[in-house]
Amino acid sequence: MSHAMSHPPAGTPTKRAVFLDRDGTLVVEKNYLSRPEDVVFFPGAAAALRRLSEAGFVLIIVTNQSGIGRGYYTLEDMHRVNERVTDELAQEGVRFERIYFAPEAPEQPSRGRKPSPQFLFDARDEFGIDLAQSYMVGDKLIDLKCGWNAGVKRSFLVRTGYGAEVEKKEPQKVARATVVDGLAEVVAAILTGGG
Repeated sequence: MSHAMSHPPAGTPTKRAVFLDRDGTLVVEKNYLSRPEDVVFFPGAAAALRRLSEAGFVLIIVTNQSGIGRGYYTLEDMHRVNERVTDELAQEGVRFERIYFAPEAPEQPSRGRKPSPQFLFDARDEFGIDLAQSYMVGDKLIDLKCGWNAGVKRSFLVRTGYGAEVEKKEPQKVARATVVDGLAEVVAAILTGGG
């Protein structure tokens, strides 16, 4: 076998990623969170994410920020909140490769607004991610669908944020997902292979 054959072809995606919704998943849901001082992390979120990083997963946030399109807050406000999120988690040894955001209101045309899988495809192309070995985590049906539309291995619904409500209201729609209490359980499932 020639040497060239022993390596995956150039451009074959090999990295595994965990794609995370922001509000209601990483940080406590506040109605249209727009101020850095209002960022509150779920207990154990940082430790859970650090375990994923240490296991070699790329961490990426995928967030719909319709409050911008609706005129409730500005792009700059969102960047300040995201900066607070990434700074706080960086102190805990957690690094995000990228934050993808869709600023449009639901009725506006949008390239990436979840449940569109577009941002996951972007990440695949930009970072060489194997979506079939990656995961999506969120507290809404649109998060789960975003993952499924992109062909991830599994979508997790966390019961934080709107998750518990979604589980009650749409049991048949979330049946394909793995429903857990929060990020620590997501990480345990992924790392034990149960994911």
